[in-house]
Amino acid sequence: MTSPKISIGGQAVIEGVMMKASRNIAIAVRNEKGKIISKKQKLRKYRHGFMQWPFIRGVTNLIEMMMIGMQALIWSANQFVEEEEEFSLTELILLILTSLGFTILFFVALPYFLTDLFGVREASKPFLFNLVDGLIKITLFIAYILVISLMKDVKRLFQYHGAEHRAVYCYEANLPLTTKNCKRFPTMHPRCGTAFIMMVFVVSIFILSLIPSIMFYLFPAVKAYNIWLQKLVLFPVRVLFIPIVAGVSYELLKLSAKYSSNLLMKAFILPGIGMQLLTTKKPDNKQQEVAIVALKIAKGMK
Repeated sequence: MTSPKISIGGQAVIEGVMMKASRNIAIAVRNEKGKIISKKQKLRKYRHGFMQWPFIRGVTNLIEMMMIGMQALIWSANQFVEEEEEFSLTELILLILTSLGFTILFFVALPYFLTDLFGVREASKPFLFNLVDGLIKITLFIAYILVISLMKDVKRLFQYHGAEHRAVYCYEANLPLTTKNCKRFPTMHPRCGTAFIMMVFVVSIFILSLIPSIMFYLFPAVKAYNIWLQKLVLFPVRVLFIPIVAGVSYELLKLSAKYSSNLLMKAFILPGIGMQLLTTKKPDNKQQEVAIVALKIAKGMK
């Protein structure tokens, strides 16, 4: 996709969609009365300095989207509860920390130690170790998506996810933003967060394979440690490498979007597109209308 209209993205929220443009964030949800309600706010961007350097910008954008996404989810949830039950800032911070803790435990620590149980040693065969580790991560991720997709609310969330993608596609194609035009497009999008997660899983196989060699070179004594003591050293380094993996994955995702017509790039993003068969569903007209409203507000068209 080589369209210049690339500065738009978003995510599904509870009964709605959040859209992020270059200057604004907009959230639109359909409340219990069937009315679309929305919120718009200016986007704080750090466009200058080292935070916008290649590879570093991926980490800053990831943190920014995590914060914006959580705030959007909280706001959408608050539209369906009594005022005195609304989430506070403290609860938001706790939710973010809990989510990060769960992610590290379930998608970093668990695959790491399961791989070792299969008899693959990180110190002697780092690439094979991380290949198995990566396959376990992907398997766990698919299992997680399949389990939560059984919930009715999550299914609707996935429909709004599809509505978000269709609205973005329609906008990038310079077509009028209507439900009819949006139906012309797929629910899968190459710049989706799901595609980014898959990119992270693949990139981590190669980058994390370098950790043992780096550590043994810088700290030769580590090589003489027993296997469990080595893991106590290598695992924290693995966690510290997550921003590096995220930064490289972000640049590759941008590159794949820029040259999406290239056959090699199409093959590269195929796993991420395939995963979206699970995380997106076809929306109905009312859901698509909500996504269109969010996009129009974010782009200053409404």
